[in-house]
Amino acid sequence: MSDLRELLRELDVFAGYLPGFDVASLPADPHELFVEWLLAAVRAGVREPHAMTLSTLGEDGDPSARVLIVKDVTPDGWHFAADSTGRKGRELAAHPAAALTFYWSPLARQVRIRGRVSPGTADAGAADFLARSPGARAEALLARQSTPLADLTARDAAIASSAARLAAEPGLVAPGWTGYTLRAQSVEFWQGDRDRRHTRVVYTHTDEGWKRGLLWP
Repeated sequence: MSDLRELLRELDVFAGYLPGFDVASLPADPHELFVEWLLAAVRAGVREPHAMTLSTLGEDGDPSARVLIVKDVTPDGWHFAADSTGRKGRELAAHPAAALTFYWSPLARQVRIRGRVSPGTADAGAADFLARSPGARAEALLARQSTPLADLTARDAAIASSAARLAAEPGLVAPGWTGYTLRAQSVEFWQGDRDRRHTRVVYTHTDEGWKRGLLWP
């Protein structure tokens, strides 16, 4: 056994206080339970509780994943934003389906969401862009994400030029900036347990509405 493998086997998991999961009083709608869990993560001081892994189908047919921020959760779905001309945007245009994964390690809680993704209006995308930090707007305005970069000096110079442009035109919006909504077809809530008696609840959307049930760990 390698030293790394031994080290990984010895790392502690599910340490500290773990909340319970009362499956006898589940809400009818998974959006409500998700917001409850998200706010619990905020109260528990989990760092970046709004960070999620967005998984899409790459243009080559292979999975493609990255971490980004959920912007809002409403009865319509989970909302996030991206440049429609970048890799994420192109993948979603070709295959408008995705999965979201949230993991709040201190609480041993995970949420997995699968569904169809649709772009929002240009006005909604512009509002989201203008609400971003100056640095985030400067980077996004370049519309070069995931393209080859010669060196870090070129990056810094381009972002500085973009920031100066935004300072002169504060209302400028990146043309491809788009808000997206994932409308869930299934939502799974996973509560970890030290003795591996994990609790899993899955909500599935049907023509009659949401149905829920338990899954084996």
